[in-house]
Amino acid sequence: MSKGIRFFKEFLRERRTVGALSPSSIFLARKMVAPIDFTKARVIVELGPGTGIFTKEILKNMHPDAKLFVFETQKSFCDMIQKEINDSRMILINDSAEHVMRHLQQNGADQADYTVSSIPFTVIPTSIKGAILSEAVKSLKPGGLFIQFQYSLNAHKLLKSHFRQVKLDFTPMNIPPAFIYKCSI
Repeated sequence: MSKGIRFFKEFLRERRTVGALSPSSIFLARKMVAPIDFTKARVIVELGPGTGIFTKEILKNMHPDAKLFVFETQKSFCDMIQKEINDSRMILINDSAEHVMRHLQQNGADQADYTVSSIPFTVIPTSIKGAILSEAVKSLKPGGLFIQFQYSLNAHKLLKSHFRQVKLDFTPMNIPPAFIYKCSI
């Protein structure tokens, strides 16, 4: 079964946690990782990797000594990533983004240099949004960057309430087109 079909089935089954009908494009993946300084980043967190398109792009560019902590709540997506990506720098975690700090500390990392997020804020409850973003802020090193994409501008106010600075980018090269938020504390 193709990734697209598996992704769509997961969307139909888990509408509260899967926020798209199809996987993200390589164009969006490249835009999402472009702000990362891979020569300096040693701890990167990815939230909601889905089928792993961003995961692969991060690993392709990542320093040999860096670690990528990948958080996914959907077991089927974890299984897919585990089968397709064999890289010792990746730590795949089947848990909520509300628990980033716990997993970083359990694996000898204090905080992240960057967080790349595909969390679908439009479909998750408000209390969980707040908990995830509070954890994202707490888990970022000073000078770190939280990079989030959404299909609308609805998350702008939410992100501004947690981050000191929020810059916006856009790519039409995705279905649907996507907004990319670059947030710093």
